[in-house]
Amino acid sequence: MKHMKVGGLMTDEVVSAIPAASFREVAKMLAEHDISGVPVVDEDDNVIGVVSESDLLARHELTARELMNTPAVTIHAEETVADAARLMVRRGVERLPVVDEEERLVGIVTRRDLLCVYLRPDAEIRRRIREDVLTDAMDLPADVVDVHVLDGVVTLGGRVRRRSQALMLIGLAESVDGVVAVVDRLSFHEDDTRLTSSPRTPHDISL
Repeated sequence: MKHMKVGGLMTDEVVSAIPAASFREVAKMLAEHDISGVPVVDEDDNVIGVVSESDLLARHELTARELMNTPAVTIHAEETVADAARLMVRRGVERLPVVDEEERLVGIVTRRDLLCVYLRPDAEIRRRIREDVLTDAMDLPADVVDVHVLDGVVTLGGRVRRRSQALMLIGLAESVDGVVAVVDRLSFHEDDTRLTSSPRTPHDISL
């Protein structure tokens, strides 16, 4: 399965602040660049914190070092967009500085950037499900299942051999970048998810 990476969405021209930047300098950065937060970096471009609009409104310390939230929540460029979204929700942040292998700042990704994934064209989503899910992941003919996509909502129809295949197909389709929801209209020849036998009890034993 191929998933969109953070590096493909991030902004690589990042506005950042040094720890000694004043309250007024940070506020000016946010206003001039129409952004809601900036990473704070040291002399080696390592991210040591983040200052957001809410930090400026809540406190009136003199420098970025005093204003910033630390430690900074960061992500690497090779991680997936889904990883970034989960991290943002879990840590309650609006943006993630993107760092390289040496933890140096290389970009930034925001919640707005992540929402762009859901603007992926329907035709591209359909192609990814047919190629990445049906053919590559499940080793099935691409035309064994009818795949219809409208505004990111995927409808799967047709008949597969086993119920476990249908369940796997639905789960994999849901994980494709850009998919909003999956409508299940699949049928199957064999329900292999039911227990074929139940444990014997003393009452089953005839004397």
